[in-house]
Amino acid sequence: MKKTEMVSELNRIQWKCHDMGCRVPISADDSEARDAMAEFCRLKVEDFYDIHGVLGSGQFAVVKKCCEKKSGLEFAAKFIKKRRSRSSRRGVVPEDIKREVSILRELRHPNIISLHEVYENDTDVTLILELVSGGELFDFLAHKESLSEDEATEFLKQILDGVSYLHCRRIAHFDLKPENIMLLENRAPKAHVKIIDFGLAQSIVDGVEFRHIFGTPEFVAPEIVNYEPLGVQADMWSIGVMTYILLSGASPFLGDTKEETLSNISAVEYKFDEEYFKQTSALAKNFIQRLLLKSPKERMNVEEAIHHPWIKPKDKHQLLHRKLSFINLENLKSFNARRKWRLSLRVVRLCNQLSRAHMPKAGTEQNHASCTTHMVDSDCASGDEDGLTMALDRLPRETRAVHMDACDEAGAQPSLNGAR
Repeated sequence: MKKTEMVSELNRIQWKCHDMGCRVPISADDSEARDAMAEFCRLKVEDFYDIHGVLGSGQFAVVKKCCEKKSGLEFAAKFIKKRRSRSSRRGVVPEDIKREVSILRELRHPNIISLHEVYENDTDVTLILELVSGGELFDFLAHKESLSEDEATEFLKQILDGVSYLHCRRIAHFDLKPENIMLLENRAPKAHVKIIDFGLAQSIVDGVEFRHIFGTPEFVAPEIVNYEPLGVQADMWSIGVMTYILLSGASPFLGDTKEETLSNISAVEYKFDEEYFKQTSALAKNFIQRLLLKSPKERMNVEEAIHHPWIKPKDKHQLLHRKLSFINLENLKSFNARRKWRLSLRVVRLCNQLSRAHMPKAGTEQNHASCTTHMVDSDCASGDEDGLTMALDRLPRETRAVHMDACDEAGAQPSLNGAR
C-alpha cells in the first residue's frame, strides 16, 4: 500500500471509529481496517516533514517540532528508540510501541492527543502527533492569582470527558498524573485540556485477567500495589489523587520513601487536613472520597463522576457553594515547584549512580568521555517502574506484590506530547 493510500485509509478508519460512537468500536471482522492500522510507513520521515527543535525528551524518546512539507501544518514528531534484542534494557520493546500505536489509532476525541502518521526504520519508530504546546495544566493553574472550585471543575470535566471516551472503549490509560494532563495551547481564550502519553495504556478484554506493576508510585491504585487484576477503575483512583492535589496542593499518600507511599496507598491512609482544605466544599471532599476507595467496584466509575453533584450541580445552592469555595492556590504553587524539583533530583541521582556504575576501574585506560556518553545514553532519564518494583519488594509481606520479573522502565521525565 502506498503512503498516500495508507494515510487516507487510516483517516477513514479513525473517522469511522469517531462516527460510530464510543459504544460501537470497529468490528473485529473488518480485516482490511485491521491490516491498514497494523502498518508503519517505511519511508524516511524527513522526506515528508521538516524536523525542528526539541520539545521534550525522556529515557527512550525525544520529541521534536516538525512541519509537514505538503500542508505546512505543524506537528510533534516523537522518535522512539526500539529495543534491539531481548537481553537489552535500552529502548522500548517493539510490541509495546505497536500496542501504543494501535490504541492511539483508535482514538479521536478533543481531549486526547491524536496520532497523524507513523514511520519506522531499523532503529526508531516515529509517531507524528498533534502538537500540544500549552504546557502542563498544573503549571497553568499555578500561575493564576486565584481559582474557584467552579473554575477548577471546568478542567476536570475535560479530563473526565477524555477518560470516559477511553473507558467506553475498554481502554485504561494507567498513567494519569499531572505531567500527562496538558493544554493544547496557552494563549487560547478557554484552556483546552489534552491527555497525553499512552505508553502504559492497555485494552481491557472481558474474561482476560491483566496484572502488572507499573506507573508512578504517588498515583497508582491499590490493586497495582497489591498485584491484583486491573481494569479501567485504576484510572479513577488516579483522578481522585490528582483532584486532591489540585484542591489542596498536598499529595494524599506521599511518604518520605516509596515504601511508605505504597504502604499508605495499600492501607488507603489519607485525611483532609484543615490547614490545606479550610476553603474546600463538602461536595468536593465527597467527590474525592468516592474515588479513593480500595475496592475498584466501590469507586465511582467515570460516568458517575461526571454526574457527581460537584461536577454537575443539581441545584442553585450547590452551584453557588462551588463558586464560593476556592483552591488552596498558594500551596498548589509550592507543590508544583516541589514536584519539578523532585523530578530534577531524580535524574541527577540516577545519573550519579550510573556514572559510578560505568566508571572505569582504577588503572584502566578506558576513555572518560566515552564512559560519560554511555551513561547519558543509557538510563539517566529513568522512570519510576523499577523503583516501584524494588520498593514493593521491601514492603511487609502482607502488602507486598508477588515477585515479578524486572519491569521495563516507564518514563517519569516531564513529558511533552508523551516523551518517555
